[in-house]
Amino acid sequence: MVDFRRWITALAVLALFAGLASAQVGGTTQTQLTCSTNVSATPQLRAEGYTEQTGDITITCTGGTPVTPGNLIPTVNITVFLNTAVTSRLLPQSGISNNISEALLMIDEPGSGVPGVVPGFGPTAGQRICGVGGTFFGPTVTASIGSSSGIAASPLTGCSEFATNLNGVTVATDTFQGSTVVGAASPGANVFQGIVSGNSVTFFGVPVLAPVSTGTARVFRFTNIRANATALGGGSAAGATPVVASIAVSNSAALPITNPTPTVGFVQAGLSTSVGSATNRQQCVSSTRTSVSTLTFTENFGTAFKTRVVAQFNTPFAGQGFPTSVAPGNQNVPGSIYNSESNFVLPVPGGGTAGLADFGTRLKATFNNVPTGVRIFVSVANVVNNALAIVAPAVPGGSAANSTTTPYALLVSSESGVDGNQLTNTTGFFPSVSATDNASGPVGIAEVPLVNGTGTAVWEIVNTSPSSIDTIKFGVYTTFVANVAQNLPPPGTATVNLSFAPTPPSFTATSGAAASSTLTIPRFIADPNAPKNILAINVCRTILLYPFITNQAGFDTGIAIANTSTDPFGTGPQAGACTLNWYSGAGSPPPTTTPSIASGTVYTALASTTVAGFQGYMIAVCTFQYAHGFAFISDLGARNLAMGYLALVIPDPPSQANGVRNASSYGCNSTGSDIPCGAGEGDGH
Repeated sequence: MVDFRRWITALAVLALFAGLASAQVGGTTQTQLTCSTNVSATPQLRAEGYTEQTGDITITCTGGTPVTPGNLIPTVNITVFLNTAVTSRLLPQSGISNNISEALLMIDEPGSGVPGVVPGFGPTAGQRICGVGGTFFGPTVTASIGSSSGIAASPLTGCSEFATNLNGVTVATDTFQGSTVVGAASPGANVFQGIVSGNSVTFFGVPVLAPVSTGTARVFRFTNIRANATALGGGSAAGATPVVASIAVSNSAALPITNPTPTVGFVQAGLSTSVGSATNRQQCVSSTRTSVSTLTFTENFGTAFKTRVVAQFNTPFAGQGFPTSVAPGNQNVPGSIYNSESNFVLPVPGGGTAGLADFGTRLKATFNNVPTGVRIFVSVANVVNNALAIVAPAVPGGSAANSTTTPYALLVSSESGVDGNQLTNTTGFFPSVSATDNASGPVGIAEVPLVNGTGTAVWEIVNTSPSSIDTIKFGVYTTFVANVAQNLPPPGTATVNLSFAPTPPSFTATSGAAASSTLTIPRFIADPNAPKNILAINVCRTILLYPFITNQAGFDTGIAIANTSTDPFGTGPQAGACTLNWYSGAGSPPPTTTPSIASGTVYTALASTTVAGFQGYMIAVCTFQYAHGFAFISDLGARNLAMGYLALVIPDPPSQANGVRNASSYGCNSTGSDIPCGAGEGDGH
């Protein structure tokens, strides 16, 4: 997990501004205003993600024309366009805008801890949001602009700010101040919420107080801008697709930008998945928590798996639940790189929280075509293999002081349920699913609810390391009761798709690709790959060949079929009928079917009463294992000639439909192969 020590790098960068940035602080020497953009850390974005975090953009300005103390500071509107949709969370405010968002613009790194030129201003100021009706919204100070200004204040117009001279330095304040006032003003708003529209986000009424003096700088930081990466695709690192921003200013003379098209991310596939070989189970043999397959999820780069927030405490689930009482101190340092699903977290007007994701990265298995009567179970945490549970981290989620790099994920109750505030909110909770049973060894498992053969299992990452490629495996198990007489479970092959979560149908692909106030962050596309086979239920049968049967020329043939599934070896009793297929060239009689033959019994019949006048061969297909046959041919009354033979047990060949062999239906591994295989007598007792 990323901890406070990892912030040192980011803060070292911010320290460069120690002698420069003084939020809305200006000098007195006039020079040409120059501004340039920078993205200090260009992140890798998951091609599967609709709400991927782009890198923070900073605009650093030096020089410029001073504003006379007591005058309004000129403002501009700044729009950031992306080459894909902006999907930052919408945080609508009544009467203001339904498209106001979590995307933020900050002036001069407030709350960064970097020393400022004027105490209480610049980086030493509190984070004060330009709010509704002229109010400033912040964790430490709430003030309002005097109504005498006559200028409305809102996210659509900005907040009126005035130049004031404090100790010989021009600063931005929230109220009109004379040029000689010292220490009598509060700092102006330094955080502005963006209005999202399609591929753009606009920040209105942003004050531009030129820093003027050589050696000082004004810094504008854009953060929490999320992008629809699915529209850009992306392949390997070498072939990753860039996310490009284009910055437009309503008055370019007031804020001239020399390089307005920075790259803010590179899109590439974030997830690789695989499934172990499909397991073949026989319809006639019950299963109880039998291992089926192993699901494997591997991130393609180190930050594809993320916890909800950066863990700050030696407490379980510290990376998932967010402690509201200390939220401003947890994840709101400008310029810090958190490598969590949440980004820069800050409460905003209207009761919302900018930057806070709903949960950590989730991994999803979607099971389809599960035969009726088959129950599916999965491990509640990742495993080493299906019989060996992984050793859980001592503190899932890691901590600031003692983080662990063991990748760990837990089964959750739904793909889109929001994580609670585990640490301080007694009504909050992490929505994990407890084990209801154990598979082989200590692996805890829980059942996947199925509806019409379809069900999902979703796990959430609670521990991961951004400095390594993590692979996480989950076990899949099955239980069913054999009932051949009712054809249960019916033959069929269950499949699985693996992906990030949540995915449609939690939302549509269209809605998922646009900014929303109701859809979750993060959210992803469904698995685009073909479903993978995971479990095949095969019919149980034995095929017997009677090479010669006759009831012509004074002869008759007695036929016997024994169901030997009752034995001293612990074989499960089976029962089923046999279909007798008669072959005598042109005009062969139709097949006949025996009654169900109980385990441990023998069925007998005469050819003369079953297929009168027949001479040829017969193939019996019995719907149970371990059938054996015997034929007895004699003249009538067996006076002169008689002989008997054992029917040949022939291997069960692959089924064939429309001329195409379907090997998997009967347990064969080579579809299309002419090599006999299947579930016949070859399985043995």
